[in-house]
Amino acid sequence: MAVSEWVSALGGIGTSGGWHAALLGLAASAVIALLTWFASLAYRDVSLVDRVWSLCIVGAGIAYAAALPQTGPRAAWMLAVAGLWALRLSLYITWRNWGEPEDRRYQAIRARNEPHFALKSLILVFALQAVLAWVVSAPLLAGVAAPAAWSALDTAGLLLAAFGLIFEATADWQMARFKADPAQHGRVMDRGLWRYSRHPNYFGECCVWWGLYLMALAAGGAWSIVSPLLMTVLLLKVSGISLLEKDIGERRPAYRDYVARTNAFVPGPPRKAAS
Repeated sequence: MAVSEWVSALGGIGTSGGWHAALLGLAASAVIALLTWFASLAYRDVSLVDRVWSLCIVGAGIAYAAALPQTGPRAAWMLAVAGLWALRLSLYITWRNWGEPEDRRYQAIRARNEPHFALKSLILVFALQAVLAWVVSAPLLAGVAAPAAWSALDTAGLLLAAFGLIFEATADWQMARFKADPAQHGRVMDRGLWRYSRHPNYFGECCVWWGLYLMALAAGGAWSIVSPLLMTVLLLKVSGISLLEKDIGERRPAYRDYVARTNAFVPGPPRKAAS
């Protein structure tokens, strides 16, 4: 296959300006991460990266649109969905963590990498998160760059992404209300969407990125499947469910009963408790 044909297969990125746009997206993600690293030095809190990670992704997407001479018919929709997802998630995490100490996950990373963790965190935390964000933004590059006409697959992807955005926001809102009620202190949240999934927010987030991938696929960007696959692995096996539930049963015995009757990820009817 000729080089031009191979590049064309990458979802219409094209030889003229396509790779420049991709690198500019990486630079945008890196700048956001670098500025957050400086802030983390002042506050001694590298968990600030969680507040901006979604912004690194959409920042890359905006850079793609700005760098390319013209964008395809799905660009505005994809950037709008990604922008709403990123802004909502960033604001929610900022509000949730305001005034709280550094997340215990990052405290453990800090303890393992002293001395000089402040400098090491630039690579171990912030550079890594910037690269991961850039990879996740792949559907935005494929969708923004491709001139392919709108299709039924675009519509399906947009609907799935919109559903995921609403589902995730609803789950976070329900959890926030639950935690704000003093009467629920020490109890396990098993109401609303959390009755059907232990992590409905993560399920909604996956739907957002699989939906955006379907739109990229409609544009010829099958290669960008790396994005939803990476997001799914992160949420299921790395920084999401696996990490959060590693020892929660020991810290909160009531959670074991919740696990026994409730799906971890994909929503489903609660199971009956074993007799």
